Amino acid sequence: MIALSRRTFLAGGAAGVSCCLAGCAGTVMYAAPDPRFRRTTVEYKTREKPGTIVIDPAKHYLYLVQANDEAIRYGVGVGVEDAGWSGVATVRSKQEWPDWYPTNEYLEKHPKVRPQLRELQSGMGIPGGQQNPLGARALYLWQSNRDTLYRIHGTNEPRTIGRNVSQGCIRLTNDDMIDLYDRTTVGAKVVVLPVSVG
Repeated sequence: MIALSRRTFLAGGAAGVSCCLAGCAGTVMYAAPDPRFRRTTVEYKTREKPGTIVIDPAKHYLYLVQANDEAIRYGVGVGVEDAGWSGVATVRSKQEWPDWYPTNEYLEKHPKVRPQLRELQSGMGIPGGQQNPLGARALYLWQSNRDTLYRIHGTNEPRTIGRNVSQGCIRLTNDDMIDLYDRTTVGAKVVVLPVSVG
């Protein structure tokens, strides 16, 4: 198995935690995504088994591998260059309308978020719902018994699809995320391809 790599994640500790989940939020952009990023079935030859998710951050596409050399292709928004990551993980859990727990680092940079925080099951956060940065659904990615702190999630900012907008998380439109969520099983393999530099 390829080790998940990310400068801040490898550094460990609070820095790794704060970069990921903080980056799931962004500037509100409600316009529709570019038509190139509409969900479609495409030819996709791979050795990966059906049900595997393959993410190509450089091209802003996520592929859900199907049988017969096909995949369902979704447009995605990905992390900014310095926060990109690659490797292999597993979908450990799935949540509908997930709560969001911004980190202290995020709150220091975005103090206007503080009044929205509520005491939730796992601490201070923003309850799931229409205005939540994690959108309608989320897939939580783990490596062995360790939470990678990366999520594949929906967004209420469809214009961000096809852009480098967050700090590591992979975002889809809420409609596409619901479709992917319904097709994905807990335990599914997720492969994030590296972004070549140069």
